[in-house]
Amino acid sequence: MTRMDHASPVEPETTVTRAGQAKGTTGALYTAEERQRRDQSAWTIVQGVLAPVQFLVFLISLALVVRTLVTGEGAFAADASIVLKTLVLYTIMITGSIWEKVVFGKWLFAPAFFWEDAFSMLVLALHTLYLVLLFGGLGTLEQRMMVALAGYGAYVINAGQFIWKLRMARLQGAHAAQAVMA
Repeated sequence: MTRMDHASPVEPETTVTRAGQAKGTTGALYTAEERQRRDQSAWTIVQGVLAPVQFLVFLISLALVVRTLVTGEGAFAADASIVLKTLVLYTIMITGSIWEKVVFGKWLFAPAFFWEDAFSMLVLALHTLYLVLLFGGLGTLEQRMMVALAGYGAYVINAGQFIWKLRMARLQGAHAAQAVMA
């Protein structure tokens, strides 16, 4: 069912400008071959499972971090949840890199996902800084929690980037299907 009461910010005819393309030219998010590799790859399923798992871990951890900052209680649970969130993040980054290699032939920074990968590096850096603070016994509890919150803020932005790309891919797929049927 298509809503017609307001214009979509991204119409099916819209294409994504790929990083590295000549100015003024646009290309689809996936070529036909890349789309086929994406659809046939087990890594696509892995990413599809890990993304909501990571989001659930994030929500629980966020609640624990905020509780610790507000009440001063539950520091161990907050720290443990941040470590778990970081491990899930590393897992999704490694498997995502494998997915990118399978689909685009590059481990990271494929043109279609360049900015998402670049921002992911910031997310990884903040989560890694948190681990350094925790395991190095550096900083205060509050400083660690603030670094975690900064990492979580960056994660939310990065997740938004990937959700946007998922929408673009779906619109591209719908447009391609319409073109085949025409």
